[in-house]
Amino acid sequence: MNMKILVTGGCGFIGSHIVDAYVTEGHDVVVLDDLSTGDIGNLNSQAKLYEKDINSDLEDIFSQEKFEVINHHAAQINVRTSVDDPLFDAKVNILGTLNLLNLAIRHKISRFIYASSGGAVYGEPDDLPAGENTALSPLSPYGVSKVAAEKYILAFTHLYNLESVILRYSNVFGPRQIAKSEAGVISIFIERILNNKPCDVYGDGRQTRDYVFVSDVVEANRLALSSDSSVFNIGTGMETSVNGLIDIFSSILGIRTEHRHVDARPGEVLRSALDCHKAHSEMGWQPVVALKDGIIKTLEYFKEISQS
Repeated sequence: MNMKILVTGGCGFIGSHIVDAYVTEGHDVVVLDDLSTGDIGNLNSQAKLYEKDINSDLEDIFSQEKFEVINHHAAQINVRTSVDDPLFDAKVNILGTLNLLNLAIRHKISRFIYASSGGAVYGEPDDLPAGENTALSPLSPYGVSKVAAEKYILAFTHLYNLESVILRYSNVFGPRQIAKSEAGVISIFIERILNNKPCDVYGDGRQTRDYVFVSDVVEANRLALSSDSSVFNIGTGMETSVNGLIDIFSSILGIRTEHRHVDARPGEVLRSALDCHKAHSEMGWQPVVALKDGIIKTLEYFKEISQS
């Protein structure tokens, strides 16, 4: 069944890929993006764009468009920015989400899909991979804002019978990613490699992340259109260290990737991985793109745009 879907942040890295998939499936897609970090070049030609902030007055847009689903990906995503300016982070990630939730109730929107962060909301759990029932212990204002937004969504789900799907992503990577924040380490490495610069490895390089390719994340958002309301981890369950990434790049390039060790960043999460069995059992979702294959696809993308 084709639906009218609003995708916030639909000109951004993940959001634009989701827009492409929804359009391909025949849905009527509208994008809301202030283009502060999104790129209008990512906009699908069949999607309608409103260049507006999620905290602005959106009443007329909602009255005119009559959305059935909100897919909310617009966010302040930089952990360091959240530490430097927690009020700005909260305004975007908490108040912006609450604005959309209020609009959803007033305009009788049936489903709210939310992009959360598995890496930020769990903090440093004792056991890995972290499951959905792992205690929420965020270590940054960004993580706190994501938890708060989740809690508002779950409250609205309970109070107003709103269908909601919360997707807690691990570290997403792939084409169109902006080289920002520690979540973008793969795109940062690629950018430095293509510019013949050494890759910076913080501390001893043993810190780990769970890297999931963007097309697998898109599939989760496609399934979220019809799944039961719930919270799902979206990752691979596998830890890969920064040193391990260097080894993968060296294998792909056929030469040892030039890198240098720099001072560790204070407060950095040392290990992260998500248990995604629930998404598999309840949504029928599982990651299919191997890390090395995803890096090859991403490297090819950045090579192409650097030559264009």
